[in-house]
Amino acid sequence: MVAEKIDGNAVAKKIRERIHAEIAEKQKVSSRFKPSLTIIQVGDRSDSSTYVRMKLKAAEEANIDCKLTKFPEDVSEVELLEYIDQINNDPSVHGLLVQLPLPKHINEVNVTEAVSVDKDVDGFGTYNIGELAKRGGKPLFTPCTPKGVMVLLEEAGVDLAGKNAVVIGRSDIVGSPASYLLKNADATVTVCHSRTKNLPEIVKQADVVVAAIGKAQFVKGEWLKEGAVVIDVGTNYIPDSTKKSGQRLVGDVDYESAAQVASKITPVPGGVGPMTVAMLLQNVVASAKRHAEVQSARSIKPLPLKLQSPVPSDIAVSRAQRPKNIKTVAKELGLTENEVELFGAYKAKVKLDVYDRLKHRKDGKYVLVAGITPTPLGEGKSTTTMGISQALGAHLGKICFANVRQPSQGPTFGIKGGAAGGGYAQVIPMDEFNMHLTGDIHAITAANNLLAAAIDTRMFHEATQKDKALYSRLVPKKKGVREFAPIWFRRLRKLGINKTNPDDLTEEEITRFARLDIDPETITWKRVLDVNDRHLRQIEIGLAPTEKGHRRVTGFDISVASEVMAVLALSTDLADMRERLGRMVIGTSKQGEPVTCDDLGVGGALTALMKDAIKPNLMQTLEGTPVFVHAGPFANISIGASSVIADKLALKLAGTEEDEDPVEKAGYVVTEAGFDFTMGGERFFNIKCRSSGLVPDVVVIVATVRALKVHGGGPDISPGAPLAEEYRTENVELLRKGCVNLAKHIANAKSYGVPVIVAVNKFETDTDAEIQCIREEAVKAGAEDAIMANHWAEGGKGAIDLAKGIIEASQKPKDFKLLYDENLSIVEKLEAIATKMYGAAGIELTENAKKQAETYTRQGFSHLPVCIAKTQYSLSHDASLKGAPTGFTVPIRDIKMSPGAGYLYAKAADIQTIPGLPTAPGYINVDVDMETGEIEGLF
Repeated sequence: MVAEKIDGNAVAKKIRERIHAEIAEKQKVSSRFKPSLTIIQVGDRSDSSTYVRMKLKAAEEANIDCKLTKFPEDVSEVELLEYIDQINNDPSVHGLLVQLPLPKHINEVNVTEAVSVDKDVDGFGTYNIGELAKRGGKPLFTPCTPKGVMVLLEEAGVDLAGKNAVVIGRSDIVGSPASYLLKNADATVTVCHSRTKNLPEIVKQADVVVAAIGKAQFVKGEWLKEGAVVIDVGTNYIPDSTKKSGQRLVGDVDYESAAQVASKITPVPGGVGPMTVAMLLQNVVASAKRHAEVQSARSIKPLPLKLQSPVPSDIAVSRAQRPKNIKTVAKELGLTENEVELFGAYKAKVKLDVYDRLKHRKDGKYVLVAGITPTPLGEGKSTTTMGISQALGAHLGKICFANVRQPSQGPTFGIKGGAAGGGYAQVIPMDEFNMHLTGDIHAITAANNLLAAAIDTRMFHEATQKDKALYSRLVPKKKGVREFAPIWFRRLRKLGINKTNPDDLTEEEITRFARLDIDPETITWKRVLDVNDRHLRQIEIGLAPTEKGHRRVTGFDISVASEVMAVLALSTDLADMRERLGRMVIGTSKQGEPVTCDDLGVGGALTALMKDAIKPNLMQTLEGTPVFVHAGPFANISIGASSVIADKLALKLAGTEEDEDPVEKAGYVVTEAGFDFTMGGERFFNIKCRSSGLVPDVVVIVATVRALKVHGGGPDISPGAPLAEEYRTENVELLRKGCVNLAKHIANAKSYGVPVIVAVNKFETDTDAEIQCIREEAVKAGAEDAIMANHWAEGGKGAIDLAKGIIEASQKPKDFKLLYDENLSIVEKLEAIATKMYGAAGIELTENAKKQAETYTRQGFSHLPVCIAKTQYSLSHDASLKGAPTGFTVPIRDIKMSPGAGYLYAKAADIQTIPGLPTAPGYINVDVDMETGEIEGLF
C-alpha cells in the first residue's frame, strides 16, 4: 500500500487563517490587541535566514507584528543578554525567539534561559520544559515542533490512547518534549537515540514513529510495522545535482521505502516544518491574550490588619505591619520590573514612560480630599485620604491610589509631625516616608541653591569685568573656536538676536547678551534648606574679604517653599519641567526687565539635578494598597498638593482599557489638597487643574464634630491643653451653629460644578445625634451626603460606607468651571478669591503690592493665576474670625511671582516661609534603637 500523505502545509495554512480571523475578531472589541513577536538572529547563516524568512512571512499572513533584530556574528554574550532583558521588559512584545544555532562563543543555555518565561514562545526554557515533563504540569508554552507533531496526529485522526509510540531522538527541543506530549495523550512511549541497541526491532513494534534524530534518511521502510503512522521531523540536506543549489532537503526517514509500509506519513518538506511556524504563531497569540487578561485582572491583594484597642501610637501601628515588597505592589498594578527603580524593599520610583504606554486608557475616577477650616490639632485630612484608599482598594476590590505630598523634615522634627496619616490609616513604613524618602527634597535644595549661587556669582563678575572680557568668559574659545553653549541660544532668542556665530555679534549685542545688570533690591530668590531654622530668615552674604565688598541682605526659605518644588508639582513631563525651570524669575534688571534662570545659563543644570526627582515615589498603605508620594509644595504660598505627574500616572494605572466597563472596572485616585477647601481646594482647581487639564469627579470635605463646635462659638483649642467640656460631651446646638463653616466650604466646592461628599472623621466622644446633625446640615447645604467614617480605629473597614458614597457620587454628572478667567487683571483675580471664596467685602492693597501688580502686568505676567497666603484657621485672613464671617476686607501686603511654577502669590498676613522650632521640638523624642537600627520616637 502507499501511505496517505499528512499535508502540513494545508493544516498550517488553516491555522494561520484561523489566527488571522481570531485577531481580527478580538480587535473589533479592543483595537490595541496586536500580538507581537521579536526574533533575534546572530550572524547570517543561510539556513537560519531561510527559517527566519518563513516565520516573518507566516506572521504577516496571520496579522502578527513580527520584528527581526539582527546582530553581527561577533556580538558579545553580554550585549545579547542586555537586549533580551530590554525585550523582556517591553510590554508591547508578547513573544521573543532566539534563532538557533548561536555562534560557539555564546552559551546557548544562558541565552535561551534569559528569555522571560512569559515570552518564551519557543517553549525551550527550563520552566516550560519542566512543567511539560510533570504529570499534570501547566507550561505557559509548549515547544513548537512537538506541539505541531501532536496537531498533525490529531488532524490525521490518529487516536493515541493505548498505542505504542517510538520517539527517535532525545533532544530538549523535540525528542524529549514530544515524548511527554505523547504520554499525556495516553500512548505508551519509548524514547530511542543514537546509542539504542536493536533500534530496528524496537521501531518494528511502534504504531506511531516520530523521527527526530537528525540523520538523513536514517529510518528505513523495512523497520516499520505495517500500517504505522510516521511523523518525520528531520531537516537534512543531501547532494542533488538536479537542484539549483546542489542540495535537496530530506527528512530522517527514507520516504520512498517508508511510504510503502506506513498508513500515514509526513513529507519533508511540507510536513512538520510549516506546523512548527504555525505553532509559534499560536503561542504568540496565546501570550498576547494572556497579557491582556493579566492587565484586565490586575488587582491589589490586601494585607490583613490586626486591630488593637486602644489604638497604639502611629509608629507602633506601622511597625506591627509587615509591608509587601514594593516589587509585589508594582506587579499587582501591571508595572514591569524595568518600569520601577527600587529604593530598598518598600519604596520605588516609577518611570515616566509608563504614562506613554498607558495613555490610551480611559482615566480612573479622580477624588479630591479637602477639609473644613481646621483647629490647630488638625481634623485628619491625610488620615481620611488613607482610610478612603484602603476602603476602596482593600475592601471594595478597586485599584485605588492615595496621592500625597512628601513631608518636609521641618515639621517632622518641629511641632506638626509627618503627613503619613494616622492610626490604622497611614502610609508605611512611616519612618521611611518621613525621612529622606528617595531624596527628592534634597535634589530640590541642591537645584535651588545652585541658582542662588549663580545669581551672586554673576553679579560679582559683572561688577569686576568689562563687557568684552565678560563675554569672552561666558562664550570661551575651545581649541581656537568660539561657540555658543546650547543654553545661550535661549537668551539670544529672548533678545531677538538670530546670530549663531559668537564672533558676529556687535558691541551693542555683546553688552546686551553678557550684562544682566540685576538690581540687587529686586532679587526674590533665596537659598533653602529643609530645616525649621528661624535664624536664617534674614542674613547678610558677601562678608568674606574675597568678595570685595559685594554684600547684600538675603535669607533662607524652607526647601518646600522653593519655586523649584512648585515646578516639580505642576510639571506634566520632563520637557515641561525644563521649560518651567528656565523661565523662573529671580529678580529684575535695572532697566526693569525680568531676569530668568535661563538668562543665567543654569536651567539645564537644574533639570539635570531634578531629572530623577520628577519620577513619582511608590509606597503602600497599611493594607497594602498603592500610594504615590510626590512633591510637597509649601501649603501657604503654593498649591499644597502632590504632583500633576503622579495624578496623571495614577489615573492611567487605575484606568480602563477600551474593552473594559469604565463604570464597573474603574479605579480611583484619591489626592489631597492643603489646608481647608477654601485655600487648598481653590488652588487645586484654579492652579493645578488649570495646569494639568484634570478635573476631580468628586470632592470630599473632611469635617469633625470638634472643629465645627469651635466654629459654633466653642472655646479655643490649643495643642497639649485639655479639651473643654463642650468637646467631650454632646452639644448639638453648638455644633449646628458651627455647621455654617461646613456649609460655606460645600458651597465653595459646588461652585466648581463637582459633586461634594462630606466625610465625618469620627472621634470617640462623638454621638449619633451629632453625626445626624452634620448630615442634615451638609445635605441642606448641597452635599450629596455626609457619611461617618472610623478609619483611624478600624482602617479601611471603617471607611467602607464613605467609599461607597464616593463611588456613587463620582458617577454623577459634573459641570466644571473655574473661579475666574485668566484674562482678568491681577487685582480682579484677588478680588474674586476674597469675595467668592472667603466671603470678604473686598481687598485692600498696600502701595508696595500695587506697584508689584503693575510691574508684573507690564512684564507680561498678569495672565497667571493667583493664590493668597493667609491663615488656615479662618475663612478670613484673621485667625480669630470663626464660622463663616462676612463683610471684612482682606489686606494684600505683598505679591510675589512664580512664573516657572505658573502663578503669582499674594500675602494677606505675615507668612513665614521658613518656620521656627518650638521650645520642645519633635526631634527631642527621635532616636535609633542600637540593636535593631530602627528609628524610634516618631509620633
